[in-house]
Amino acid sequence: MRQPTVAGQFYPLSPKTLKKEVSRCFNDIEITSRDVIGAVVPHAGYVYSGSVAANVYASLPKADTYIFFGPNHTGYGSPVAMSQDTWKTPLGEIETDKDIGTLLAGTIIDMDEIAHRYEHSIEVQIPFLQHRFGNDFKILPICMGLQDEETAVEVGQEVARAAKESGMKVVFIASSDMSHYVSAEHAERVDHYLIEAILDMDVPEVYRRRSEENITACGYGPISAMLSAAKEYGAKSTKLVKYATSGEVSGDPMVVGYAGIIVE
Repeated sequence: MRQPTVAGQFYPLSPKTLKKEVSRCFNDIEITSRDVIGAVVPHAGYVYSGSVAANVYASLPKADTYIFFGPNHTGYGSPVAMSQDTWKTPLGEIETDKDIGTLLAGTIIDMDEIAHRYEHSIEVQIPFLQHRFGNDFKILPICMGLQDEETAVEVGQEVARAAKESGMKVVFIASSDMSHYVSAEHAERVDHYLIEAILDMDVPEVYRRRSEENITACGYGPISAMLSAAKEYGAKSTKLVKYATSGEVSGDPMVVGYAGIIVE
C-alpha cells in the first residue's frame, strides 16, 4: 500500500476538510466532460494551484485508467519507475492498473515503488479524480527521474502501445509546475513561450525553448511523454484552460507558474 506522503502539507489530512478544500477548488467551474486524451496539471499545494488543476479535471471524461507521468523530485528509485501498489489518500484507496503494468514489462519503464514513496507530484492529483469519479477508476503512476527527449518520447510511445493492447479507456496526465521562483513578469513571459510549444504538440520545440530560456518547469519530460502518448491516440487539438502563479495567492514577488492544458 502506497501511503499518502504530503497529506497535511500540500492538502488537508482530514477527509472532511479535504472534501471541502477540493470542492472550493472547483468553485465557479462548470464540469463538462470532453473527449480529453491528455492533460497537463500543476502539483503545488491546493491553496496555490488547486483551481488551475480543477479547471483541467472538470473537463476530463470518465476513464478506466488515468495514466500519470510525474517528475521525480526526490532522486530515489529507478530513472523511469511505474507503481503497481494500491494508493491510499484520505478519501480512500485506488487500485493501479496491473494489466497495463504487465504489458510494460521489459520496457524502459521499471516496476519500482521506491521512486514513488516520497514523491508528491502524482499523489496530489488523485483527490481531484476522487472528487469527480469516486473511487471507481484505476491509475498507473509513472515517475520520471530521467527526462531527456529520447527517453520521454519512448516512455510515451510504450505506454500508449500497452494501453491500446489492454483495450482500456485511458487518459494521459502530465504533472508539472512551470517556472520556479522567478518574478511574475518573467514567469508569464517564459511560461507562455513554453506553453506555445506544448499547444503545438511539438516535443523537440519544448526542449529547445526550455533550454533557450532556461525555463525551470520541473515536468518537461512528463509533459513530452504525455504528448507522445496522446499523438499515438490521434490527438488533434489543445487548449490552455487556465494559467496562474503562486504570487496571486501569496503576494510574494517571486512566484511559481501553473498551467492547466487539455489535449483532445
